[in-house]
Amino acid sequence: MKSRYPMISLLTAAAALLASAAVFAADAPVEWNQGGGEQDEALHLTPDLENGIDVYEVCSACHLPEGWGLPDGTFPQLAGQHRGVLIKQLADIRALNRDNPTMYPFALPESIGDAQAIADVVAYIEQLPMNPEPGRGPWEPDTPQFKKGEKLYADNCVKCHGETGMGDVEKFYPRINGQHFNYMMRQFEWIRDGKRRNANPDMVEQIKNFTDEDMKNVINYVTWVPIPEEDRAPSADWLNPDYK
Repeated sequence: MKSRYPMISLLTAAAALLASAAVFAADAPVEWNQGGGEQDEALHLTPDLENGIDVYEVCSACHLPEGWGLPDGTFPQLAGQHRGVLIKQLADIRALNRDNPTMYPFALPESIGDAQAIADVVAYIEQLPMNPEPGRGPWEPDTPQFKKGEKLYADNCVKCHGETGMGDVEKFYPRINGQHFNYMMRQFEWIRDGKRRNANPDMVEQIKNFTDEDMKNVINYVTWVPIPEEDRAPSADWLNPDYK
């Protein structure tokens, strides 16, 4: 069993500080899903879940052993996310196609391994049960803001993310049910405002005219979409038995 509070080496911690200071958003846009390289390689490898547990120990320092992230939005919930989505985002961060200076040093081959390690760790993350009580938005169902968000979602988001926020495995559209309100707010704003360089251009076009109020309403609605029972942990107190 792994420690619930893995020790990060001084060398890795120093690399994180250096990367945070040195890695900045590039001016040049990137193709949102250019594929090739590690992304394609990892997608076609057979994952080893036992090695995935070992690799995830690095990730658990921020995303928690359960993969639930933090409701304040600092770190997203990863548990239950589609394997292909996780592979794409990890490969993009490693290739500097997605700007994430905090995560970058921990995503590098010297920290977690090669394409096989990516395949292993994302397969492990995908099967983790999700937090049944993620960070939800402030407006509960039947409020006017919830109703506005529901309509915005139906008019703009359902085609790609589905009625229940499950996304699309084949098209690399993430599942968004169960994701924290604060994290989605930040990512939505960055996508809308052109700050997330590996964003799907179709989504950028779709939401370019959203006001801040629209954004808050639709994200609020998404956070109240139920997570399927079979994907949820039995309680918010659940602890990952692989890390004790």
